[in-house]
Amino acid sequence: MTVANQKGGVGKTTTTVNLAAALSMHGQRVLVVDLDPQGNASTALATEHRSGVPSVYQVLVDDLPLASIVKPVPEMPNLYCAPATLDLAGAEIELVPMVGRETRLKRALNAFDSMELDYILIDCPPSLGLLTVNAMAAAQEVLIPIQCEYYALEGLTQLLQNVELVRVHLNQDLNVSTILLTMYDGRTRLASQVAEEVRSHFGDTVLNAVIPRSVRVSEAPSYSQSVMTYDPGSSGALAYKEAAREMAYRGAAVAEA
Repeated sequence: MTVANQKGGVGKTTTTVNLAAALSMHGQRVLVVDLDPQGNASTALATEHRSGVPSVYQVLVDDLPLASIVKPVPEMPNLYCAPATLDLAGAEIELVPMVGRETRLKRALNAFDSMELDYILIDCPPSLGLLTVNAMAAAQEVLIPIQCEYYALEGLTQLLQNVELVRVHLNQDLNVSTILLTMYDGRTRLASQVAEEVRSHFGDTVLNAVIPRSVRVSEAPSYSQSVMTYDPGSSGALAYKEAAREMAYRGAAVAEA
């Protein structure tokens, strides 16, 4: 599942990390692939990603096997991370002349023994460049976090068009399966208006769980933790737990169908 939205600051990395942690705490085996050169997901999952550490960059550019960079997340028995380093910032340019540049992550994941895993979550950079295209070409589903603020739906048309282009040309299995409302502030009328608008637009694709604005969620990465371990009783942790449960139920229903 690719977590994508070209707008910055909508909670992509936060969503990826906390859903992965919540799923793993419920016994699911989860791999997070950090595809953002900033490496924030790697930071939150306490996975080393200083420059020079073998990372997703070497997998994409040098054909290094994915298995050689995947690290278990400390104190989270079912959670694994493929880290990103700043080197990844140059990958957008270095991939341009390469053969099969849009499907290099897909090839790496196909060669990776994922039989033991229940979920692979790919955290994308805030752009619609080659890294995000690689993520979409490799995934079956797209999860779009949308913040409950003005401009939330701006740029979404472009994102959906890109998903459709990737589906037609590179990956017929791809679909937008999940939309998650983030940064919800119940005190403002705007937040409920945006939530209403998104739900009327996208119907059942939108999860019932809504992620509230939460200081605890923002603080957790500075301690190299997800909010699930940093403050399990906080409103943010409970909301992500609920979202993960909903996703798992949906996945099970689709599998049975």
